Amino acid sequence: MTGTPALTGDGPVVVVGGGVIGLCTAYYLAAAGLPVEVVERRGLGSGVSRGNAGWVCLSHSTPVPSPGVLRYALRSLGRPDSPLYLRPLPDPAFLRWLWRFWRSSAPAAFRRGYAAIADLNHDTFDLFDGLREAGVATTLTRPGMVHAFLSEAEARHHLAIQREMAEGHYPMPDDITTGDEARLLDGALSSKVRAAYLVEGEGVVDPEGFARGLGEALSAAGVKVHENAEVTGFRPGTGRVTALRTDRGEIPCSAVVVAAGMRSPALLRELGHRLPLQAGKGYSFAVDLDPAPRHTLYFGERKAVASPIGTTTRIGGTMELSGNNNRLDWRRIVAVALASRHYLGRWFDDPDDLVSLIRDPWVGGRPFLPDGLPVIDRLPGLENAFAATGHGMLGVTLGPATGHRLAEYIRTGRRPEVLAPFGFDRLRG
Repeated sequence: MTGTPALTGDGPVVVVGGGVIGLCTAYYLAAAGLPVEVVERRGLGSGVSRGNAGWVCLSHSTPVPSPGVLRYALRSLGRPDSPLYLRPLPDPAFLRWLWRFWRSSAPAAFRRGYAAIADLNHDTFDLFDGLREAGVATTLTRPGMVHAFLSEAEARHHLAIQREMAEGHYPMPDDITTGDEARLLDGALSSKVRAAYLVEGEGVVDPEGFARGLGEALSAAGVKVHENAEVTGFRPGTGRVTALRTDRGEIPCSAVVVAAGMRSPALLRELGHRLPLQAGKGYSFAVDLDPAPRHTLYFGERKAVASPIGTTTRIGGTMELSGNNNRLDWRRIVAVALASRHYLGRWFDDPDDLVSLIRDPWVGGRPFLPDGLPVIDRLPGLENAFAATGHGMLGVTLGPATGHRLAEYIRTGRRPEVLAPFGFDRLRG
């Protein structure tokens, strides 16, 4: 696809947002020799990047709106312990978002979305290798992912779906492991686990460590990073953005990238565009387990996860659609802990014990568009303004691929074909 080059003048490309998506975009722009600056209203990696499970995976890179998901969500009404919790809001924008979410859960739409993510994800591990070889402390390890189930039937059903969806994009096992042998896949699994299978090669990072590594690489490359700086608006030109306004003054720019997670809609409104973004709130915490998991773990029936990150285990889960806020509901932390106990054993006796056992209880609003796909595109009507947001639970996995392809788009003015499904125009109407 041809287009008008985004870059004119001597100003830097300014990336708004210091999470994994923004930092990866800044990294690849700087690696191409472009002047770059990053503006983050808090510290690098302090948003949704901080508390997620750190997965870098192919087997779980799917759109959230999938066949049957809204019916499942409706059954969660009044049940704050449900893995997918929907709390309807008297907000027309929220109801419109749910309507579009439901339409996107049709089988054909889901398959198109899955194929788009798989194509973007194709070079993910190669890109992580390239970052490491360039000296970036990615923290990536590839222990593989164990999918654990309390029911043999559920394990077979889940494996069959994953094998069908994989379609050669990544290797899947031929069959499940059952009975007592299932627990041999990872020593942290409890006797309640009756079936499991291992997807080899799936990875995990320390998300805070990865953000630090990117920040250090940017500093070494001479990229100016403005932490604790709030973007308040933009100075427009004719079909362009000429500067960003911040609470520290203006920053002239040759182009701007909005990669600010749930803050992106407010910034894009300043540029004349509306983005139907809703927060899919997720919860996590850290705990010391003995034995600790050696792999990333997916707890099938309860849709919770565990990740070995450094010397600790991060347990996370839930998808809470309750509006754009970061209020921590302790009941959701308890629900995740109770769900994990089916698979990890009785690592606590009473929910009241959790206060002293866990560290870093976290809630974050993962940014979701109603079709479950991110937007990675130039803003219509503005030749040098771009958006990269809406990655939901896939920000760490898709960070390098998004940054690499978006940097190419900004440099050349030609949108890579792989980014076509993530255009802004699909969100209109």
